[in-house]
Amino acid sequence: MADTHTKTSSLAESFAKRSPSERERAWEKNTLAPTLAKSPERQAEFTTISGHRIERLYTPADLPNWNPDADLGQPGEPPYTRGIHATMHRGRLWTMRQFAGFGTAEDTNERFRYLLAQGQSGLSTAFDLPTLMGYDSDHPLSEGEVGKCGVAISSLADMEVLFDQIPLSNVTTSMTINSPAAVIWAMYLAVAEKQGADLSKISGTLQNDILKEYIAQKEYIYPPEPSMRLVIDTFEFGAKHTPKFNTISISGYHIREAGSTAIQELAFTLRDGMEYVEWGLRRGLEIDEFAPQLSFFFNAHSDFFEEIAKYRAARRIWYKAMTERYGAKSARSYALRFHTQTAGCSLTAQQPYNNVVRTALQALAAVLGGTQSLHTNSLDEAWALPTEFAATIALRTQQIIAHETGVASTVDPLGGSYFVETLTNEVERGAWDYIKKIDSLGGMVAAIERGFPQREIAEASYRYQRELDNKEKLMVGVNAFVSEEKPLDILQIDETVAHRQAARLKKLRAERSNDDVVRRLSALRTASKTRDNLMPFILDAVKSYATLGEICDALRDTFGTYEEVAIT
Repeated sequence: MADTHTKTSSLAESFAKRSPSERERAWEKNTLAPTLAKSPERQAEFTTISGHRIERLYTPADLPNWNPDADLGQPGEPPYTRGIHATMHRGRLWTMRQFAGFGTAEDTNERFRYLLAQGQSGLSTAFDLPTLMGYDSDHPLSEGEVGKCGVAISSLADMEVLFDQIPLSNVTTSMTINSPAAVIWAMYLAVAEKQGADLSKISGTLQNDILKEYIAQKEYIYPPEPSMRLVIDTFEFGAKHTPKFNTISISGYHIREAGSTAIQELAFTLRDGMEYVEWGLRRGLEIDEFAPQLSFFFNAHSDFFEEIAKYRAARRIWYKAMTERYGAKSARSYALRFHTQTAGCSLTAQQPYNNVVRTALQALAAVLGGTQSLHTNSLDEAWALPTEFAATIALRTQQIIAHETGVASTVDPLGGSYFVETLTNEVERGAWDYIKKIDSLGGMVAAIERGFPQREIAEASYRYQRELDNKEKLMVGVNAFVSEEKPLDILQIDETVAHRQAARLKKLRAERSNDDVVRRLSALRTASKTRDNLMPFILDAVKSYATLGEICDALRDTFGTYEEVAIT
């Protein structure tokens, strides 16, 4: 027994003294080759969803110049690869913020209060298409869309109902609104004031990311320059009056939903963030005055390790950019904070209960990647807005991850993995390559006007669809393992929502002081032709019960509207 132990120890010591390449060659000859001879691998090449090649095995040889002190660091310290807080989810769980919004303000208010009662820790508001495009519910272009993909909000009166019995001083709220973001935010602030909240203490997040609208989602109103002016106006106003409210959520989510790769999502999102910083600096704002209120929003797609690597690389890139490019001194400026939503584009109408599994794994990747806030999609969202039943399962998914799996018990449990660290490095390098290309084009606004990110995303989306069509990538229930299925019970939004909204708007216009509305809209229109910050004028108009459409039209008069140049 002793001889056997001595012999084994001697072999182990001899093996440890060999270089990684020698050890790998020995493994390939003595272990791998016989295995492959008996059972070949399933395919010749393995790649991530984004098409990134995945090697069979990762070893220290894949990290030749890797310095754990410089590249990995400690949690809560630069370069934040391991997370922006020292204890991460051991100290505080991520905010469970389920996206909700449908029908009228009353309908969504009821869903909000239900979700809070079920243990949700923050609100997230989805708006319908007319609201997103800056039209009132009774506008001709709103027909057929009122309340269908989110809640219909046309005035401060609607916003008051939306947050009835919900104390905004105690609840953080995220609002997914972009081109009319300044108007919707003004309505929210007006409601908070009416409730008696201290604006300097309320917290939440305004999406307000117009650049990704031009790149991916296409819900824009005005041309880029005046749109960017409105964004910077919110930065300036927020820094002075609402220091705890994130005035932007720079969003890779929609870039990924449009078909980008993980590296494209990361690069375009962070370069958008840099563009906002540069416009803020040109306004004359101090970097550490407004940068602490910048937050990010990423997609959690299905390639588990690629997504984790993406989040880790994001923190490292943002830290380097903010300190080296822009001279940020405050950790609140250069420690990247982000919200995550599981991938809507991965949800399938076929076999929809499979979406529960997809969502759980995507959410797990977001948690392991160090997210600060998370939305889990509902199983029925490929069909319609979620039912209460489906939304509850989505929330329970987060709660199970938080309280039953143990993944929140330690910080960055995958840190030091040869695979994860190599993939993090490769994702970071790929993102920097894109960032440098955009720099060479003159920045993100210039790149958008030339169609560069749009073209890159279109090509990536086409490649992935071709892989699905050719079954090079499998999607369970769609191009593999197909079976018969029963129809789902889905949430139906009928035209009574539009009728109720139209009646409310008619009543509002009859009861408000229309002279006051005209006067305040005129003041806004005049201010839009100057360099004045428009937020005070928008807030005044909102408080007079001017409608969303009226305010956006006043700005359309000055700014005009945007038509995208076709990609060739």
